[in-house]
Amino acid sequence: MDHIAAAEERLVNERMRQKLNEVNAAAQSHLAGVQDHINFTLQKAYFKCAYECFDRSKKQDEINNCVEYCSAPVLNAQNFVENEMANFQEKLNRSLKVCQDRYESAKLQPNSNNAMKGLESCVDSSIDDSIKLLPHLARKLKEYLAVTD
Repeated sequence: MDHIAAAEERLVNERMRQKLNEVNAAAQSHLAGVQDHINFTLQKAYFKCAYECFDRSKKQDEINNCVEYCSAPVLNAQNFVENEMANFQEKLNRSLKVCQDRYESAKLQPNSNNAMKGLESCVDSSIDDSIKLLPHLARKLKEYLAVTD
């Protein structure tokens, strides 16, 4: 690989990192209300409920069962959010893999001067599409968790 191609590839890789940072920032922004709900509303309810479980008249098994019961809403919420975020990440990864496959194929073509530009365009489009999904994902999570803004 010549120096110009290597420099171009480094530049594109840096741009892709910036675009991925955009996705992370957008996800944090859109999902802040969900995280607040889990971290404060549900966790607070859990600790209040669990506190009530500790009664000297109860047996250890009863206390354990009570605390486990109290933790269920938080655990369910966290699991749901983790699963949805894993699905989101998987879709993004598949989309970026398609871009990478197209780039690898384009490099094999006799006139592969635009392969890097094609990769960059594909990555931009994939990431922009993912960012557009975030408000819908946030709404789905808020509906499931009954978050009121």
